[in-house]
Amino acid sequence: MNNAIEIKNFTKNYGKHRGVTNLSLSVKEGDIFGFLGPNGAGKSTTIRSMLGMLPIKDGEIRLLGMDVSSKQREILQNIGYMPSETMFYPSMKVKEVIRFAAHARKMDCEKEAKRICRILNVDIEKKIHELSLGNRKKVSIVCAMQHKPKLLIFDEPTSGLDPLMQEAFFDLILDYNKQGTTCFLSSHVLSEVKRYCKNAAIIKDGKLMKTDSVENLTKSNLRNVKLLRNGTHEHFTYTGNMQELLAKLNQMDVEDLLIEEPSLDELFMHYYEKKEDLE
Repeated sequence: MNNAIEIKNFTKNYGKHRGVTNLSLSVKEGDIFGFLGPNGAGKSTTIRSMLGMLPIKDGEIRLLGMDVSSKQREILQNIGYMPSETMFYPSMKVKEVIRFAAHARKMDCEKEAKRICRILNVDIEKKIHELSLGNRKKVSIVCAMQHKPKLLIFDEPTSGLDPLMQEAFFDLILDYNKQGTTCFLSSHVLSEVKRYCKNAAIIKDGKLMKTDSVENLTKSNLRNVKLLRNGTHEHFTYTGNMQELLAKLNQMDVEDLLIEEPSLDELFMHYYEKKEDLE
């Protein structure tokens, strides 16, 4: 199976400001790939460089087997992109924006656009300036998907969508994926990545920390330890040998104890923070 995305030793800096440093990752065709990181981690910089919106000076990025620096036009014909912030001409009607996006690709996307609008409950007669953030997001989804691209790239797509629309959005992704479309999805919400993505990469401060299957990334021996001793409540995370933990606790005059698995959010944060150990 070929790679839909290949990034090798990519670095992008903004003067003294942090960008992305020596990032390398690959995404197989047919994958739903999560790109995880908090705001400011370098997700949007990477995505904009993937699309040729930012010049690539250090490293190499190839999408669908083509080099972004030399084949941008051909690549963009086969990609659907949804930015984190949607901007349209405010006086245009929704149906005009959707038609404009299709005409820009010189394609007739009317049938698919109607299907997506029906699924997402998009009011095509309203003007853009009349729409909420969530409804503008839905218009952006239609524009990104209506031409049935080989590769979908979404930057924080679910922010602003209500839970029902988030589920409808991911149902669309799964539907396209069954037809062979690859999806690259940036997010800071681990729960949606865990539920829908097959593989994921975690980025922190512009550096790739870990790439693995979502199953392995969310499988951990990390434990939350809450105890009461000397009338004081204490809480820490622990990843060592459980027998060693119990032996240490046995020497601490513990009055009460709770050991539990971390929540998804706590597990996610564990990749970004220093591990605390029992002292």
